[in-house]
Amino acid sequence: MTPDVSKQVLKFWGVKFVVPGSGKSAKTGRQSFPRLTRKEKIQYLADLDAEMHKNERCGLKAGCTNMVFGEGDPGAEIMFVGEAPGFEEDQQGRPFVGRAGQLLNDIITKGMGLKREQVYIGNVIKCRPPQNRTPTPEEVFACVPYLIRQLQIIHPKVIVGLGASAVRALIPDAEGTISRIRGHFFEYHLDGPGTDTGETIQIMPTFHPAYLLRNPAEKAKVWDDIKKVMAFLNIPIPIKKNA
Repeated sequence: MTPDVSKQVLKFWGVKFVVPGSGKSAKTGRQSFPRLTRKEKIQYLADLDAEMHKNERCGLKAGCTNMVFGEGDPGAEIMFVGEAPGFEEDQQGRPFVGRAGQLLNDIITKGMGLKREQVYIGNVIKCRPPQNRTPTPEEVFACVPYLIRQLQIIHPKVIVGLGASAVRALIPDAEGTISRIRGHFFEYHLDGPGTDTGETIQIMPTFHPAYLLRNPAEKAKVWDDIKKVMAFLNIPIPIKKNA
């Protein structure tokens, strides 16, 4: 993809924010993004959050209690991305704090041996859809620019895509259902979904925790996917203590 075409794609997605210091790599010819300091990441995320709250493009904003930007370590190696806030998230303005969030916490703390504060957690959609329905393409279109910029700022090593809707927004060219593509690494380009420019981040599609609450037998598959992420990042599997 040529630089001009890349700019057109970003304009199509509504992306105006550019990480300061980004530019084309002399070695690879790809758009490169600077390794920001923690202080810079905190500031840029705060600026982006403020910009998001001024967003009037999404019709969901008028009906939500709180917009949910995301939270966690701005320097995290892992970013979990779900579909949209639910009731509890809408009430608290925080991602994954309901029953599905508790299961995600268990995956992070009990499974991976990490603290929730060591990863970053967010959603494609920043406002709760009525009755937790699936977001429309127009609603995804309105919100995905903020996710693109979150990823550019945080620059994680791995994205864990939680559920079909989140994965479809991140890698729209991936073929197959979530059941088929989960457990396999894909490449996400930092210029945004649907581009083949910009530095790449590995993305691991897996089932959404809410799906696991309805289908607990599938938990083993998610654990298999998470172990692949841990292996990629050289995170040892915690040794369980005897009861």
